[in-house]
Amino acid sequence: MSTMSISSDEVNFLVYRYLQESGFQHSAYTFGIESHIAQSNINGGIVPPAALLAIIQKGVKYTEAEIMLGEDGVDQRSMESLSLIDAVMPDIVATRQQALQQQTQQAGTVSKGPAGLIKQEQEPNGAENSTTAGSNLPSGNNYASNMPGGAASESMDVDSSIEIPSSKATVLRGHESEVFICAWNPTQDLLASGSGDSTARIWDMNSGTQIPKQLVLRHCIQKGGTEVPSNKDVTSLDWNCDGKFLATGSYDGYARIWTTEGGLASTLGQHKGPIFALKWNKEGNYILSAGVDKTTIIWDAKTGQCTQQFSFHLAPALDVDWRNNTSFASCSTDQCIHVCELHHDKPTKSFQGHTNEVNAIKWDPTGSLLASCSDDMTLKIWSMKHDNCVHDLQAHNKEIYTIKWSPTGKGTANPILASASFDSTVRLWDVDRGACIHTLTKHTEPVYSVAFSPDGKYLASGSFDKCVHIWSTENGQLVHSYKGTGGIFEVCWNSRGTKVGASASDGSVFVLDVRNLRTP
Repeated sequence: MSTMSISSDEVNFLVYRYLQESGFQHSAYTFGIESHIAQSNINGGIVPPAALLAIIQKGVKYTEAEIMLGEDGVDQRSMESLSLIDAVMPDIVATRQQALQQQTQQAGTVSKGPAGLIKQEQEPNGAENSTTAGSNLPSGNNYASNMPGGAASESMDVDSSIEIPSSKATVLRGHESEVFICAWNPTQDLLASGSGDSTARIWDMNSGTQIPKQLVLRHCIQKGGTEVPSNKDVTSLDWNCDGKFLATGSYDGYARIWTTEGGLASTLGQHKGPIFALKWNKEGNYILSAGVDKTTIIWDAKTGQCTQQFSFHLAPALDVDWRNNTSFASCSTDQCIHVCELHHDKPTKSFQGHTNEVNAIKWDPTGSLLASCSDDMTLKIWSMKHDNCVHDLQAHNKEIYTIKWSPTGKGTANPILASASFDSTVRLWDVDRGACIHTLTKHTEPVYSVAFSPDGKYLASGSFDKCVHIWSTENGQLVHSYKGTGGIFEVCWNSRGTKVGASASDGSVFVLDVRNLRTP
């Protein structure tokens, strides 16, 4: 039997992929640079999601099997599962093995049967309990159930009364790696998605056909005078206001503008590293991006040129959001938030108060209040009229990954704020009172995305438990649910509120038709 050969490149790649799948995008980038991931010859497109967790769990199961096999190769008594840390502690493994040997000697005898090794344990009533020696070995497809990157972790069974039937779900296959982001065109049913396979795709959901047409937007770079795939993740995408153009941001450091027909209109190159966030302004004449190079850039959408680059952060910029057509806010791992204005060489306002990196920021629909969420487990509300936060909302007990304001306008209620956390909950907040009005607790794994329906009456949430839940914002009740095949990175509503799109860690994208669904 040959000895397994494991290279440091292989280990580094699996750790890098785990960091990506767990949402630690900037940590993944830093690790990738230091370990020279780009120089390895590993094809990431063929490596399945949660690969590191799968092989680790198999290793733990193998250690358990070693403990349960006696010196004569016979399976001994069943045992309590090992934790990962226990499995790498020789003293604990030896102690468990000795304890099982003593139990076996006291419990009964062992014999060999025609089907292989059979363990016969004497029960108190004299009955025999027979199990094969291999019964405690892993089935070969178990993923970790309690870690964020474990794409195959199981959640609670979906209540049949609220479950969205498969006939109302269209699964879109084509991506070759995890799909981090998706967004609907604002004027028609075109769903864009961005993946770790270095492509974005535009799915045409207008026709309602079972196999929608897809356009593949390949992100390439110049190498040796020719265009080659960048092999870098597409991290962000956003449609402009009239739906004629799609902008994408990539780990290759470039932003790109595409037409709805899939043509590349412009390539925007000024960042010195991955782009983490990218957004059009409402007028559609500027694009705003944030990168690991600690800067934010306003681009002229028509020319593709950098209009102004802002270098105020001391660490990677993680998110940006327009306040109006020329003013925006940015946040960073440096724990700071800056409000900047086009053609100004200093921030017009800076906010400090978070004690860990700030993951996301969002202006309310009026542009008067700014919400921020952080790894410090707090949600803060800021006003341009004050230097300190006006509300410091503390209720989550793990990192808060993202936040969204409910829409305002005809037919909507007063705006509320939704927060999604790695503590597996979603919370709805009355910002005027600074109070949590609903805690949504049906998810069983970290929640990566939330999105309000256009009328604000419903909230969709997506979690790594593979479930998309749809909630009533009025009473906080779960009204619809669908379980996909991979951990959910993103959820989004189309402009009419009739469809919910979602993207997942197993490379799938799916669309839920929520028209005419009965509400319990």
